[in-house]
Amino acid sequence: MGMRESTTAAKASILVVDDEESVLTVVRSVLERAGYAVLVASNGLAAMNILKKEKCDLVLTDIVMPEQEGIETFQKIKHTYPDMKVIAMSGVPSRLDYLHLAHRLGANGTLEKPFTSNELLTLLKNTLTS
Repeated sequence: MGMRESTTAAKASILVVDDEESVLTVVRSVLERAGYAVLVASNGLAAMNILKKEKCDLVLTDIVMPEQEGIETFQKIKHTYPDMKVIAMSGVPSRLDYLHLAHRLGANGTLEKPFTSNELLTLLKNTLTS
């Protein structure tokens, strides 16, 4: 056995959507180390284009973004791909509780920034197996 965990089942493919390059970089490295296939998009429009071409098991999306913000992206994904699992993340404290809204709109999970690698991986695992 090599360094990698046993790959009895192919790990899921995750699309990470965030307008912050630093978030994409960190999340991608955490997920790739855990064995996931990772695609990244810097906004909702890019995310929708990727989903047209690539098979993804789960979308991890920021809620507050330029171009096409997260709630809108989220609704489009859920409408176009009803079975797609989506986790919403947000680090913007505001009067509008975006994560609560995402949950009401059918998010499979929510993640408040900043989060730890463990929190991210646990939520992903639970969401993918639910």
